[in-house]
Amino acid sequence: MIVLNIVLVVAGIVLVLWGADRLTDGAVGLAEKMNMPQVIIGLTVVAMGTSMPEFCVSLVSAIKGTPDLAVGNVVGSNIFNTLLIVGMAAVVAPITILRSTVKKDVPFALLSSVLLLLFCFDGSLSRTDAAILFGVFIVFMYVTLRGAKSGTNIDESLKKNYSMLKSVLFLLLGLACLIFGSNIFVDGAVKIARTLGVSDAVIGLTIVAGGTSLPELATSVVSAKKGQSGIAIGNVLGSNVFNILFILGITGLITPMQIEGITSIDLTMMILSVLLLWLFSFTKYTLSRCEGAVLIVLFIGYIGYLVV
Repeated sequence: MIVLNIVLVVAGIVLVLWGADRLTDGAVGLAEKMNMPQVIIGLTVVAMGTSMPEFCVSLVSAIKGTPDLAVGNVVGSNIFNTLLIVGMAAVVAPITILRSTVKKDVPFALLSSVLLLLFCFDGSLSRTDAAILFGVFIVFMYVTLRGAKSGTNIDESLKKNYSMLKSVLFLLLGLACLIFGSNIFVDGAVKIARTLGVSDAVIGLTIVAGGTSLPELATSVVSAKKGQSGIAIGNVLGSNVFNILFILGITGLITPMQIEGITSIDLTMMILSVLLLWLFSFTKYTLSRCEGAVLIVLFIGYIGYLVV
């Protein structure tokens, strides 16, 4: 039985990741046909597409009555992003960090993490809490779009030149795969957790978080090899902000959540990881291989703590 559930989890991950790719491709193609500025596509459509796995998994988890899996997915993904993904990117090639990342993205990532910690103190995420998170997300998007240079374009490789029909079909196909994949993924993960006696929170913080963060990991490592890992860091931090403010904001508005398994240690680790990255960023706006290794070691230590 457990083997079948493992197969379901793997199949769910594959469907979710493939669906996110199709959704993003279709959205970019549609935006181009509608003559939307490239900077708007990059900051909204593409960013939203890459965070769709986390969104779908968290929303489905909350609706199905496993809020620890929903919140654990977001908290775990953010820790995974900041420590492992950025750490691996830095080990592959030392990173030059953009000043805008240090001044805007990191502070917003830190603010959103602190807000989540404060809201979780009473053991629940109410609709009021969720509304505040979503409100801060709107402010973040306003600041991001206002600070974007009108002549800025996203990478040429993101252009699709699809027909309107193909773009819409990709959008619908991607969305269907995300919803279906998220359902079987959550079902499989919950059953495995209960079979092994592992809490929903730990499964969310590890397996689910790692699975939904695979797109960011692949993107960052490839970017590092191409010498563009500084941009990748901005994308990872932007994803962290999106995960907390948008995903938990929307999910909490739809269904308030009682949180039991996510501890202050998990939330503190999420804040500590951002603070550490911010501290490293001030060393000549560069993240060295040694600093990247420190982030990876801290991540391994945290995962070891969860397993034990």
